[in-house]
Amino acid sequence: MASLWNLQETKEGLQFKIKVQPRASKNEIAGLQEDALKIRLTAPPVEGEANAACIRFIAQKLGIATSRVTIVSGHTGRNKIVLVEGVNKEQLLQQLGL
Repeated sequence: MASLWNLQETKEGLQFKIKVQPRASKNEIAGLQEDALKIRLTAPPVEGEANAACIRFIAQKLGIATSRVTIVSGHTGRNKIVLVEGVNKEQLLQQLGL
């Protein structure tokens, strides 16, 4: 299933698509939806709260500092592209349980 997910290794790190569902009952990874990782977050999509929660959640799941997770595009929408520094594909898939 993870083979459908487009993980791109760049010189900066690992880049991938996510789809965020704000105002969920809990923070969790909801699997893959099309070519994106679906993440449910309790934070509302107001004033960047969901983006900040998304960065914290991904960093916590991967066991890395929040400074190593960046939202590259999609700051105002549900569909985003995220860049994670210092993690390879195998580590990412293992840490996220995919």
